[in-house]
Amino acid sequence: MLETLIFMAALVGLVWFWADSMRTREVALRHCARACQDANVQFLDQTVAQASLGLGRDARGRLVLRRRYGFEFSTNGTDRHRGVAAMTGRIVEFVRLEHPGGPFIMTGGTVHAIN
Repeated sequence: MLETLIFMAALVGLVWFWADSMRTREVALRHCARACQDANVQFLDQTVAQASLGLGRDARGRLVLRRRYGFEFSTNGTDRHRGVAAMTGRIVEFVRLEHPGGPFIMTGGTVHAIN
């Protein structure tokens, strides 16, 4: 009986983690696409890939998952450059584009060039 309860709790935890990861990935995907659009570059493959996963604290001090997603973009349709999105829970910390003319970063919904 105890083994069944442990198994069910683990299964519920895995399902929650998978669902939470998919929702967070969709948020990152939307913000990466928007950052590329705002920076006037092409968002390649229309996807993001999780690069890292860890624990962190949100603005309220609660323990949440911190994720980083990688993606690629093009400035002219033939080149490929990297970008990264950092998430704390489902909140976007930043989206950074490693543009050949200098990096761009999106925070708070606004894209800024970094000098």
